[in-house]
Amino acid sequence: MNYPPKHHQENNIDHMIEVIRAYPLASVISVKNNTPLITHLPLIYQEGNKLIGHIDKFNPQADLLGNNNEVTIIFSGPQCYISPSIYTTTQLPTWNYVKVHLKGTVTAIEDPKEVKETMVRMTSFLEQPEHKYQLTMDNPKMEAAINYVRGFEINITDWEGKFKLSQDKRTQDTINARAQLVNKTQEPIDLFLDKIFSL
Repeated sequence: MNYPPKHHQENNIDHMIEVIRAYPLASVISVKNNTPLITHLPLIYQEGNKLIGHIDKFNPQADLLGNNNEVTIIFSGPQCYISPSIYTTTQLPTWNYVKVHLKGTVTAIEDPKEVKETMVRMTSFLEQPEHKYQLTMDNPKMEAAINYVRGFEINITDWEGKFKLSQDKRTQDTINARAQLVNKTQEPIDLFLDKIFSL
């Protein structure tokens, strides 16, 4: 049996780039002495199959984000439980999701000016489309923090899209699953946040 199923594999790199741009918070995974180190960081895509990011220099993973070390990155798009009640056919419960798995090699960005430039570019990207805030190169807070930030660039060497979206079901069931995913990901999270902040 082939695994993962081909109908859940997304091979269109442009589609994967859209996920990266829409959901830039990534899980960055390195391995040291057979132990995985994982940090959640926003990464922005650059032309030429590159990702740019920043990490606190005191993070134990920071020393691994350079020297052409290998890294695995996971971007997570929308996801939700799919109830059989939405289908027109008899099905079992399942979970639909959009994920992008990448592998690459990491180069440290050593020049503080270049690190600041990447921070300015990242902020500009994340402020889209309103751009209500603009980070400038002479920002005093960034200047004070720059010695505690390490910049890095990831050269992407391997792409794998995992788009499990009920593609193997009848057309109407696939449409219903899509609507379920849209509805679930747009539901308010007020109750969840109330519980978190009431602790």
